[in-house]
Amino acid sequence: MGRILRAAMILLLVASCGGGNYSAPRDLDNACSIVKERPKYLKAFERTQRKYGVRPEVLMAMIHQESKFIGNARTPHKYALAVIPMGRQSSAYGYSQALDGTWDDYKRETGNRRAKRDNINHATDFMGWYMTKTRNKLGIDMNDVRNQYLAYHDGHAGFARGTYREKAWLLAVADRVQTRAVTYGVQLATCSRR
Repeated sequence: MGRILRAAMILLLVASCGGGNYSAPRDLDNACSIVKERPKYLKAFERTQRKYGVRPEVLMAMIHQESKFIGNARTPHKYALAVIPMGRQSSAYGYSQALDGTWDDYKRETGNRRAKRDNINHATDFMGWYMTKTRNKLGIDMNDVRNQYLAYHDGHAGFARGTYREKAWLLAVADRVQTRAVTYGVQLATCSRR
């Protein structure tokens, strides 16, 4: 019996070490509260700003829209006949809600084969990488929140075709992301970040 109890305790210990804290910060409307509660987020945002030139409030607003800062966020399930699960709506996962194929491109191009979408450092680096591609392909400034978000949501080809123009709901979302970025920017400028 002692061996079984010991094995169960070891298994429980190993299982508890594997997961991360993927929950959202408590106050998503306050950038100061977010970075105070999760200082590693601010470090990730600042690292991405130094590397790619995208401001922290832009990253924060886009992450808020994509995942509400939930590290292991996934899209909802699709159902047939309203009860039979048919898989998820897309392969989007993590803070940035990156799709499998785009994430694979990022890992290949950056050489960061171990990158994980549920890691805030990797997710913000991915977003900076993607937004740089958006600037280079479409000429959208790194801190043009509205258009960067539209290109992030619809992809580079979709944005170039203007697919977002037929989506009133998406245009409204992009406006909210832009407004949130401005709010977060004002908050970050006035709060004690350390």
